[in-house]
Amino acid sequence: MKRINLKTFTISLILVLILALGILPGCITITTPETPETPPTTIPSTPTTPINPGWTPPLSSNQTAELPSIADVVALVKPSVVAINTEVVSYDFFNRPFTQEGAGSGWVLDENGIIVTNNHVVAGANAITVTMDDGRTFTADMQSVSTDPLNDIAILKIDARNLPALERGDTSELRVGDWVIAIGNALGQGIRATEGIVSRKGVSLPVSQGQTLYDLLETSAAINPGNSGGPLVNLAGEVVGITSAKVAQIGVEGMGYAISIDVAIPVVQELINKGYVVRPWLGVRLYTVDQIAIRQLSLAVDKGVLLLEVVQGSPAAQAGLGAGDVISSIGGEEVADIQELTRVLHKSKIGQPLEIIFWRGDARNTTQVTPAESPPPP
Repeated sequence: MKRINLKTFTISLILVLILALGILPGCITITTPETPETPPTTIPSTPTTPINPGWTPPLSSNQTAELPSIADVVALVKPSVVAINTEVVSYDFFNRPFTQEGAGSGWVLDENGIIVTNNHVVAGANAITVTMDDGRTFTADMQSVSTDPLNDIAILKIDARNLPALERGDTSELRVGDWVIAIGNALGQGIRATEGIVSRKGVSLPVSQGQTLYDLLETSAAINPGNSGGPLVNLAGEVVGITSAKVAQIGVEGMGYAISIDVAIPVVQELINKGYVVRPWLGVRLYTVDQIAIRQLSLAVDKGVLLLEVVQGSPAAQAGLGAGDVISSIGGEEVADIQELTRVLHKSKIGQPLEIIFWRGDARNTTQVTPAESPPPP
């Protein structure tokens, strides 16, 4: 075997590296030669035709309208806004009870002591204190607390008379860009006001698994913890929304949401008159079809709403539906999850038949279901 001379190998390696540096890709710089080899082609100029020889810039009108007086609106509304403080009994790891305190807002709907707030402000509370803007404090009658978790609305009653009730506005008259003011017990530090505009209308917002709020008003008014349940008012001091949620993500600013007063008032009326909200009811327990359900149950469809349980004697049972069926359409609208089915059902009328398309095994079926009144909560 011929021995390789180390010196020769080293020289050869250096030559290879030098050559490689010339051919390896790297930063490419494009330069323009200082003196072109051929003179550039001159494009002959063509006279342009003036659009309007007599045109002049428009004069400034100096007619910018003054901003409205936010202070006048706040002075009108603030006496009707209340701070709500709650006590909720919770249990620690060792099942020992302890009391948690919460803070929110509300507003006077009726001069005889009916207060409107959010369900999540008072949910689970065993004591509720209402503080008026003038400093008066009342203990809410816990027997009078009525809630609608689906729309995040609650009402309660305090023993008071001649309270300054707020007037209802009309959200159909609101336009994107209109001024609005959020007033509430922000951060539990007392009633304060923030101003903004209506950014969007008719917004749908998922707030928890299985719950979506519909027809919300989006506003740029600052919303903070404790604002929940307080009023969103227009420049006439009329309530156009109930402050309910904000988007709390890093880098997100000026995106707060309020329940439209047009959605809230019918709910509030039922809470006052009946203590609960009557809705169209099928009598089923639902589950959104996902990959787990598809694999475990060998479903024939990859989207829809699975019936986990059908209440005996319910409208669903009378329509021939059973556990294991998958609803793919109701009332002529395709549904892919629980939220979509719930939205269609709540738009329907009690006693009015709805067509349901469902899958049982590999078979596609059609039936008619007639929603009944939802039973009162236990």
